Amino acid sequence: MEKKSNAFVRYVISFITVIVLALVDQYTKFLIVKNIPVGKEVSVIGDSVVLTQLHNTGAAWSSFSGKISFLLIITLLVSVLLIYVYIKIRNEEKFKIARVFIVIILGGAIGNLIDRIRLGYVVDFIYFKIIHFPVFNFADICVTVSMFILVFLFFFKYKSEDMDVIFGSDKKED
Repeated sequence: MEKKSNAFVRYVISFITVIVLALVDQYTKFLIVKNIPVGKEVSVIGDSVVLTQLHNTGAAWSSFSGKISFLLIITLLVSVLLIYVYIKIRNEEKFKIARVFIVIILGGAIGNLIDRIRLGYVVDFIYFKIIHFPVFNFADICVTVSMFILVFLFFFKYKSEDMDVIFGSDKKED
């Protein structure tokens, strides 16, 4: 019973973390929308980093612009896949970090999903002007950085037998 209880607590903490991350994302976007008109730039670090409000109807780097329905479906499918992977991963110390990054990705994905559903676009606002990097937001940081680390973990930390835990018929331990 204790193992089931630990799993339940882990799921509740993960769910709360996803919600908190999505709320942080929404709050930062609220502050930007309230305080910075679309297209205006507010310097954060000289002319290197600025805050600006941009409406993105696409995904990363404005790919799939205007394809809101497609992006909603993809976000939901990827979220379901991540939840599946999260549940399938054994409750072992070596997988704890993977779980953390799955939760962070989900928090970011839901933050941007809320924008797409509510507004029909995503509010982006962080701009590394010095290198002309595409404008992004807190949710994008959560998704991009965590996905990069998660891919790195699966390619370089976990072994092929670890993949059996997720994609094979190995029984899960909670």
